[in-house]
Amino acid sequence: MSTTTTLVSPTVPQPVELRPLSAKLDAPEEHQSVPSAETPPVDAQGETERWNFPRINVPRLAFVFLSFMLAGMNDGAVGALIPSLETYYDINYTVVSVIFLTPFAGYSLASLVNARIHMSLGQRGIAVLAPLCHILTYSVLAAHPPYPALVACNAISGFGNGLLDACFCSWVGVMDKANTVQGFMHSMYSIGALLAPLIATEMIVSAGLPWYTFYYVMIAISVVELVGLTIFFWQRTGAAYRAEHHDDSGSGHGGTREAFKNKVMWLCSLFFFCYMGVEVGVGGWVITFMRRVRGASDYASGISGTGFWAGMTVGRASLGFVTERFGERLCISIYLAACIGLQLLFWLVPQFIVSAIAVAFLGFFLGPLFPGAVMITAKLLPKRIHVSAIGFAMAIGGTGGTVFPFIIGAIAASRGVQVLQPIVLALIVVVALVWLSFPRIKKHE
Repeated sequence: MSTTTTLVSPTVPQPVELRPLSAKLDAPEEHQSVPSAETPPVDAQGETERWNFPRINVPRLAFVFLSFMLAGMNDGAVGALIPSLETYYDINYTVVSVIFLTPFAGYSLASLVNARIHMSLGQRGIAVLAPLCHILTYSVLAAHPPYPALVACNAISGFGNGLLDACFCSWVGVMDKANTVQGFMHSMYSIGALLAPLIATEMIVSAGLPWYTFYYVMIAISVVELVGLTIFFWQRTGAAYRAEHHDDSGSGHGGTREAFKNKVMWLCSLFFFCYMGVEVGVGGWVITFMRRVRGASDYASGISGTGFWAGMTVGRASLGFVTERFGERLCISIYLAACIGLQLLFWLVPQFIVSAIAVAFLGFFLGPLFPGAVMITAKLLPKRIHVSAIGFAMAIGGTGGTVFPFIIGAIAASRGVQVLQPIVLALIVVVALVWLSFPRIKKHE
């Protein structure tokens, strides 16, 4: 044995690798191959991310929440702007309704390329591309171009929202207490959908501003979104994403082909397809239903619509804790049973007060269904295909959010808007049946 080892005092500390502060904030994202005093063994499991661990997740989630609120404002403002669009462009309801369809085209494209963007650019790429899509869309809308251009550019915002949905739902879905975080994240969408009509109406009706000035507000929020997401997701590069998924990536395509072969993804897609039909169908037609079928005033009808979105916001923010405590399978089943009962009450009791209360609670119990389905899908599917599978399922859900409101409107043109009730009830029943078809979660070792 070499005697030179005796020259080293046992009290002298061994060198420790110094790392930048930003790397320490983001420590779980980096897996060093050289052990150090702060690095666990290579065969140890990494600590699960939380909303506040690593610390950089706090500002990250703050700007992700802002992105979801912006997406809700994007979708919620259209209904309030339709009368102004009809007058400004001198078009009828059928033509103006086309604006609902084009975001789905962008969403569908996002579902096909989301995994590839993750593999090449990582979450940093999503953090830059999605806000740029928002800024471009709202800049064009603020310029009030000819109507065909206005309709077409909405596909760009749909593409950005599709990127954000798949990216951040997948990211949050594997966090500790993910149901709670998902609930708050999706409640921000509902808050945006609730606030946008109020802001747009105040600007147009009270302040007498042209409809397109609303999009100046959207541009300002999008710029803040771009700056925040870019700064705090800058370290989430494509290389970091590939390293994180090195052991289970299987291919360079982010698991897209594998996702399409998995029945859980198709069940999730059908769930979202019918669920979005319920959410957008009720949210889009409840005001008209209250006015024409329940005989309510314009103000009272508007309050009932606000009650639906407010109920959804509160439900997503509060019931996430309950779902976290008792599990998705039991809780979502109870929420669906409550939705069926409330929808029957809404339909069969022809009194405005009863209907207004029922629709508010309907929103409350519908709210946690979407994040709950994202969670169960994330738990049932391998992590390598989360982005592909969840992104595609959400695109299919977007189809339901456009198809069923149009079906309701088409039938209502000849049968009356009361057809809303049996269609919504049938969709909720289908959602419940699909939910019961999900396989049970196998416990991991």
